[in-house]
Amino acid sequence: MSAVPSRVAGATVETARETTAPAPGSRRRRSVAARIVISYAIVTLAFSVVAGWAVTALRSAAREEVLMRAGYLPLALALRDAVGSQDIWNTQLNHVTTAKNPADQLIWFDIALRGGRPKTFEELRAALARAFASNDVALRGIGEELSGEATDIERFLDADRDLVSRLFDALNERDDERAENLREQLVTRGHQAKKRLSQLEQRVQKLIDSLIADAQARERWALGFLVALSVFTFFVGVAVALYARRVLSPLAAVTLRANAVASGDLTPHTVPSSDDEIGELATTFESMVAAIARANVELLATERLATIGKMAAHVTHEIRNPLSSLALNAELLEEEIGENGEAKTLLRAMRNEVERLTALSERYLSVARRKPPRLENEDIGQVCRDALDFMRADLERHGIKIDLRCDADIRNVSIDEGQIRQALYNLLRNAREAMPSGGRVGLLARNAEGGVEIVVEDEGPGIDAESRARLFEPFFTTKGHGTGLGLVITREIVEAHGGKLECEPVVPHGTRFVMFLPSEPPSTETAAPFEPAPRLD
Repeated sequence: MSAVPSRVAGATVETARETTAPAPGSRRRRSVAARIVISYAIVTLAFSVVAGWAVTALRSAAREEVLMRAGYLPLALALRDAVGSQDIWNTQLNHVTTAKNPADQLIWFDIALRGGRPKTFEELRAALARAFASNDVALRGIGEELSGEATDIERFLDADRDLVSRLFDALNERDDERAENLREQLVTRGHQAKKRLSQLEQRVQKLIDSLIADAQARERWALGFLVALSVFTFFVGVAVALYARRVLSPLAAVTLRANAVASGDLTPHTVPSSDDEIGELATTFESMVAAIARANVELLATERLATIGKMAAHVTHEIRNPLSSLALNAELLEEEIGENGEAKTLLRAMRNEVERLTALSERYLSVARRKPPRLENEDIGQVCRDALDFMRADLERHGIKIDLRCDADIRNVSIDEGQIRQALYNLLRNAREAMPSGGRVGLLARNAEGGVEIVVEDEGPGIDAESRARLFEPFFTTKGHGTGLGLVITREIVEAHGGKLECEPVVPHGTRFVMFLPSEPPSTETAAPFEPAPRLD
């Protein structure tokens, strides 16, 4: 048995490519660009959350600061002015009965009653409205309640107008007792009004203190939450950066692989599993490397076969004619010596050796001579039966039992019958030689997808994996004799028909050769023409 390295290495590379490439449709393809965009979107979203929260917190703080400056502070000042105005009112009442010129005092009280006091309470109500103009219903209700209290105090003090008028009438009439009683009433009412205003001021102050405390608490919480969001955003950014690095890391592996290939390393490598463009790039790159390796091996095989062809042509040229002369002379000598048994036996042995050398030179020459197969539509089952009939006597003489099976509806294929029969002769002969003590040879012809398969199976000891890998190399043989070209020729014949020949182990022991022949004949440009070797008995 023999082998061609181009085919074995090509098959190895092809197998590596098939095992490294992801199964089509097995997983949904994810784009590296989409992953990077999603990662960027996650970081942007996290940053947007932090920025949005920061803007919200700043706006809330700004609103509270505006409310403090334009609402609570003016309200406190308005209440303080109201309490201060009432103190001044009470102070003026303490001296009104002892004033030298009551008319001047009357002018002050009249101004206070007509302008000062109404303006004070109007400003107070306006400050309350500004301070409690909130979307919070409860807070707005408190503001309305406080404004109502201020209005009640103002209405309470409206009665002072009549008492002041009566007080100055008594002063003008020099009725000191009645004037003193009226003053006491006004002072008592003034203290009552001041007390109510002070209580209103204290109530508002407590409410303002509570709102300020709440605002400070919200500010602290917002600051803490902002810090937490910032830390979260930082870790999200780091995680996304690491993820992007992991996604893009296969590019570095592809670069290293490209440098290794540039240095001459064409050994098939396993592609890391990845369902994105980088994985596709790595798979495509390995496929390209496999194609280069296959092309190099095929080039080497072509050169070796060319060398064989030159050698065969030289050997044939140098020894063919002498061998013919030797065979003819041996035959003449055999006729001359007559019945001399010992001499005749020697001459017959010489003739056999000459014929063997002639056949050997023809086999070497057949590797060099290439002719395109003459394709015709043939019944492959009948071709198998004819080949087996031709080999039957030889197989049975060596104790080989024959098991022939053909599909009843096996399709016809376009083949060169002579070449395919020569390939079958070689396979059947190899099966016979693998079982020197006899055994069973199975020949199966069956339909296959896109063509037919011819299977030749033996029950011999089998071929180890290392030898099976070199089985189609020229001059490689597992037998003690032979040229190592039989399977070279057989595989070249099959591939010239656009098919393929594979060797498989049989459990528990044995060897199986599977020949695939396509239904559609190969084009003349791609078919590898080959002239079949003559049969060697």
